[in-house]
Amino acid sequence: MSTTKPGSNRKNGVGARRLRREDNRHLHGRGSFIADLKMPGLREVAFVRSQVAHGRINAVEVPGDVAPATVWTAETLAPHALPCTATSTLPGFRVAPLPNLACDKVRYVGEPVALAIGATRAEAEDLADRIRIDVTPLPAVTDMASALADDAPLVHDEWPDNVFATTSGSFGDVEAAARDAAVSVTRTYRMNRQAVVPLETRGVVAHYDRSADQLVVWSSTQTPHMIRDMIAEMLQIEGRRVRVIAPDMGGGFGAKCSVYPEEITLAAIAMNVPYPIRWVEDRWEAMVASTQSRDHDYEITAWAAADGTILGVEADIMVNAGAYSVHPWTATMDASMAAAMIPGPYNIRNYRFRARSFASNRTPTGPYRGVARPGACFAIERTVDELAHQLGIEPYQMRIKNMVSAAQMPYTSVANKVYDSGDYPEAVRRAATLINHDHWRRVQRETDPASRTRIGVGYGSFTEQTAHGCIEWASRGLAITIGIEGARLVLDSTGAFTLSVGIKSHGQGSETTLAQVVSEVFDVDPDSVTVSHGDTALTPRGDGTFASRSMVMAGGATFGAAGQLAEKVLRIAGVLLGEDPAGLKFADGAVHGATRSITLTELAREFLFTPDHVPGVEPGLESTFYYSPEVQTGAFTYATQAAVVEVDLDTGAIKLLDYGVVEDCGTIVNPLIVDGQIIGGVAQGIGTALLEELVYDADGQPKSTSFLDYLLPGAAEIPEIRLEHIETPSPFTVFGMKGAGEGGAIAPPAAIANAVTDALRDLGAEANETPMTPARIWTAIQRAIAPADELAVSR
Repeated sequence: MSTTKPGSNRKNGVGARRLRREDNRHLHGRGSFIADLKMPGLREVAFVRSQVAHGRINAVEVPGDVAPATVWTAETLAPHALPCTATSTLPGFRVAPLPNLACDKVRYVGEPVALAIGATRAEAEDLADRIRIDVTPLPAVTDMASALADDAPLVHDEWPDNVFATTSGSFGDVEAAARDAAVSVTRTYRMNRQAVVPLETRGVVAHYDRSADQLVVWSSTQTPHMIRDMIAEMLQIEGRRVRVIAPDMGGGFGAKCSVYPEEITLAAIAMNVPYPIRWVEDRWEAMVASTQSRDHDYEITAWAAADGTILGVEADIMVNAGAYSVHPWTATMDASMAAAMIPGPYNIRNYRFRARSFASNRTPTGPYRGVARPGACFAIERTVDELAHQLGIEPYQMRIKNMVSAAQMPYTSVANKVYDSGDYPEAVRRAATLINHDHWRRVQRETDPASRTRIGVGYGSFTEQTAHGCIEWASRGLAITIGIEGARLVLDSTGAFTLSVGIKSHGQGSETTLAQVVSEVFDVDPDSVTVSHGDTALTPRGDGTFASRSMVMAGGATFGAAGQLAEKVLRIAGVLLGEDPAGLKFADGAVHGATRSITLTELAREFLFTPDHVPGVEPGLESTFYYSPEVQTGAFTYATQAAVVEVDLDTGAIKLLDYGVVEDCGTIVNPLIVDGQIIGGVAQGIGTALLEELVYDADGQPKSTSFLDYLLPGAAEIPEIRLEHIETPSPFTVFGMKGAGEGGAIAPPAAIANAVTDALRDLGAEANETPMTPARIWTAIQRAIAPADELAVSR
């Protein structure tokens, strides 16, 4: 059950709209990032990376005049580090060890083959340029079609084909749904590959402190404890000898929560050289070597009754996972998530799916904001619109009719996910009102048929799985399950608090919101709470920041630690005030009794300096608490987003005229931060919908490796976003919180595609592929209006 009802401390605690405290240091240039670190003797690293997508390595030629240990290859690194292998418990899963440096073959452009060390990055790059890689090119597998071909080249020679794994499931009676349906639709959808582009690229510094016998690794990572564990395993040393520090970070969005070869490689080399070494990823490397995302194909068939009731859904999902599995998520992450999320917020009881993850000669994929949910939402939401069109039902009404109702909560979906709370239909109603749906329908009706522009309205609804428990990760085949978070709270002799947590804040405002949780318990100014994170030597074990888990998990752990410490503080105050602790309360940084009060500063000083004044209370003013969620399938945030677009028929250009979001992430700890998370997510989702695509040619060469040819949304592309909240607390989490980090990015492709298709409905054109570039939309229009004989010729 929800642990407590917040709201007693709205000025500082849960619900307070406070500015992010982190912004002060960053706006004044006082942040400390990987590139800012200064260490005596620090040397820089440059990697030599494959320039071909698939090839056999014949030789790595190192110049004969280089200093010892300044050039490293797979051969020289092998005695010092094992490759990291992501394993899965899914039946038939094929393992693909991720080399630290490629040894027999290269399998994607950007794969590290060797590295050079220099006094400066320029010197390291000059030395790297002198290293020659003799590679015999091999035919490349670049997409799902080439991966499936009978004569397909094998990415991994020991495999019989290019499939990492296939999963499938059938629930209810899909055949009966098909028999009983009045209408059915079948559509194919494509979500093209994207880069993950945090402002700060990846970076690693590694130093072996011989006096302490400790390997210290600074990494721009979302998961410092996981990186520490894997460095110890891959280097085969004791974990106590490894410390990982994640300093300030310029974003991550999921690209920084996998274990990378560069982290293992620099750690291993640092133990064998007498100086610290650093690598900072340049933007080209970030576009080809950091994990990429999306690259999904869907075929969806759905059946509905004449009154609009959705009777059943069948999905065939294909994901191009790239050359390797990344630890710990594996290559099946997107496919398994998409399969579970296709039913979305709908009361669908008949569902069948097949989900396949393919290997290719592209960069490995990994988590990116929303993971597979943008693709699943795109596929099911476009299909719902097509059903509504066939039945002559307004699309938003179609959603309302088929959604799980508030009265059904908590609801177990057909995919066995527990939807904990919410009013899904109400979010649709409010979204329609937010954008003034009826007004835009009038504008559509009144548009001159001769006009060269069209107006369209579209909706995207979704459920967002947040703060998953261990059993949920195990159900997806992860060999390492994730679902526990720790917090340690200390009250010092000055009455100030230090909170240490295992997550890693990198833009979410967690230093602010977690301090608010402490304030909710003790009624202190959040600025008197230091929040420590990102250092494995200073924080309790935690799994890190990803999957919209930080506030639910670390917030739950923080509340648990604060509650335990508060109980002890009240016992101490009872002795010092001579009153029953049960009658005491916290207010304004003090403990108040019936007749007297004592400040936390006075209490802490007396207890820590003169513990003999408080007999019967065990020493220490600190508490550690580990939190795991009550329901293992996660807390389900949900939203409906609505888009209004104008489409230029002559160019295919899309203009966003209005955009609305109605979102429910349970109890909101800091509305200002949540609003920023949602708006930023929507901006990224608009990038997915309209702009961002990693283009590869037939040989597997990436063609969009800089911001000259990989387009990102800017201020001109993002409309004013109207935002409303519904607040239905989860019955299963502390305060009723749910995650909010990814939801904004999930629905824009669906909402915008539905709006574009709505605009082009009279022409018969559809938007079924992202990004919806002007060229794609113009081509769809031309194909829709072309006479049948011309279309046959063009094909």
